[in-house]
Amino acid sequence: MTDLGVFYELKKSVLERYKTRYSYFEEDWKKFSSQDILNLIDDIQETTKNSVSEKWIYTHLKPESNEKLPRKDMLDIFSVYVGKKNWNDFKHRFVTEHKRISKKENVISKINAKILIVPFLFLLLFLLWKFVFPIKERRTIELNEKYSNDSISSRKVKAFTIDDTVVTEIEIKNSKIEVEKDEKVVVKSPFYKEKTIDLQKTPNIKKIELEPDDYVNILQGFIKSDIKDWKTRKEQLDRILDDNLEVIVMFQNNLGAEYFNKEEFSQKVIIPTPSLKSLHIVAVEKNKENKIIFIRLIKK
Repeated sequence: MTDLGVFYELKKSVLERYKTRYSYFEEDWKKFSSQDILNLIDDIQETTKNSVSEKWIYTHLKPESNEKLPRKDMLDIFSVYVGKKNWNDFKHRFVTEHKRISKKENVISKINAKILIVPFLFLLLFLLWKFVFPIKERRTIELNEKYSNDSISSRKVKAFTIDDTVVTEIEIKNSKIEVEKDEKVVVKSPFYKEKTIDLQKTPNIKKIELEPDDYVNILQGFIKSDIKDWKTRKEQLDRILDDNLEVIVMFQNNLGAEYFNKEEFSQKVIIPTPSLKSLHIVAVEKNKENKIIFIRLIKK
């Protein structure tokens, strides 16, 4: 080891010595304050009967790296401060101990290498089996409506798995999804309240029950029904739609879209028409008062 390398060890020893004298200090040289420097100067004076300057400490002890070795007389002072006769004594003891430890570590490393080689091979085989050729357990989960217990059509809901920030849609077949046992599943729909299931926490779940969104289902019923009681419709729409409602109706084949406010949309829904029945809700947003503030529909 170079003399500069040994000096870094002396800096560590000085810091450890300071911590034994001032036990409240638990930081490194970077956090060494001006008051800590004054305390160190006093402690060195008391221990070695020699003086050091604040500038010397700022220049040589506080920096993380040093370009050159300080003067030997200063190294002698700090070596005495940590309990050695002088710099040569500190360096000799450290280098000797370093060689002894290195030799011991080399012997231990060789022994450990021989001892660990067999478990390492078993670990390697296990990792290959687990990560390169994983056998993932899968399960089938049914999607049901909470109150009626009816199966839910794939046209009304979408299911996704979430892995950190990666969201992947899952195919829904016969109102069922197939997922791996440790995945996180989210089911979304404008007609049902969103539901998230962590299969690591509930690995034995066989059914996901979705709670209907009453307001959205009422609205969809108005769009598809032949009810002629326009006064009742108007009153109910006023209760479930926010005054600042925005409605976007998308046309198929990229033919554009129409925009409606609350009054315009309510007027359209109050009186059933063939055109109204061709609308299908695809997205809904609500405000804090649970009123519908945004609707996106597709005209089929």
